[in-house]
Amino acid sequence: MKLFLLSSSFANSWNSSPWLAKAGRIAYHGVFWVALFAFLLYFDDSGLSTPDRWLNEFINLLFYALIVYFNLFYLIPNYLTKKRFLTYLLLLLAVTLILTPLRVIFLYFRFSGFPQLQNTLLGNLDLYFLLTFTIGGGSTILQIVTDWFKQLREKQELETQTMQSELRFLKSQINPHFLFNTLNNLYALTLKKSDKAPDIVIKLSEMMRYMLYECNEKRVPLYKEVNYLKNYLDLEQLRQHDNIRINFNVDGHVSDQQIAPLLFIPFLENSFKHGLNTQLKDGFVDIHLQVEQKSVDFKIENSKGQTIANPDNRPSGGIGLVNVRRRLNLLYPDHYQLRVSNTPNTFAVHLTIELE
Repeated sequence: MKLFLLSSSFANSWNSSPWLAKAGRIAYHGVFWVALFAFLLYFDDSGLSTPDRWLNEFINLLFYALIVYFNLFYLIPNYLTKKRFLTYLLLLLAVTLILTPLRVIFLYFRFSGFPQLQNTLLGNLDLYFLLTFTIGGGSTILQIVTDWFKQLREKQELETQTMQSELRFLKSQINPHFLFNTLNNLYALTLKKSDKAPDIVIKLSEMMRYMLYECNEKRVPLYKEVNYLKNYLDLEQLRQHDNIRINFNVDGHVSDQQIAPLLFIPFLENSFKHGLNTQLKDGFVDIHLQVEQKSVDFKIENSKGQTIANPDNRPSGGIGLVNVRRRLNLLYPDHYQLRVSNTPNTFAVHLTIELE
């Protein structure tokens, strides 16, 4: 897998320049024709002198190049890619039927002084036809494989760009309301000369540093993500009423397990934005994280206050959940389960991820 990613990265940098991409295609075709030429020379048993053998196989190579490039530049774009398969096949056969006799006739006159070679040419006409058709069809297979790898590379590039864009978007969504209230609480604590003020500054700086600098990678250590969640909850607790209950329990050994950054924070933000912030009385947010060596089980449930009815019947934090699902599909395809429960009084999310 690492070798494939390395080759994809090299191909991406190579294809970033049109000139380099064109040079790469020329080199690729050049290697193919040199290899085919060497193959033809190796199996040439005509008994002619070396210069004559080289010239004969060069002539053969020219006829093969005619069918290959006619196939690549005309037949495939105009018929095969448009799913006109029968027409494409018939035309490829027609071109083979035309080029094969022409090649044999050309070589027949070249062997004017060698009757035995002329008889061999005429006797193996069906073999030459099959070989020409095989080389023409082989170029189709190579083109299909090349296009498949190209589409796969472009798909990976698109997925990578999408993930990076979504991560940048997520990082840019530092809740201004949350930040504003945290700074207000910090200001109030400094006026009171509270011993909590330095701790709040440290927590806020850790959060900002993690979001801006440490989570630029595709994966981060799980302990850093857990520490970020703890800091977030501690700062949220500052601005909540005394009758609000926030619990965060972690079971299992949290260490260097690798996980996608900022994956859980949308659930926490939704629990406050659509849950506790809408309540004037008692409320709660219960979070439980079960950590195994190869999996993480994340559960969060929050109470809900009285809110204005949503005409679209969209669940609380619907847009955020859609974005999280998209990231999960890109980062952990077929290796996660996300279950959402939305009742009149509570909203719960249960996420299970299989770690790499």
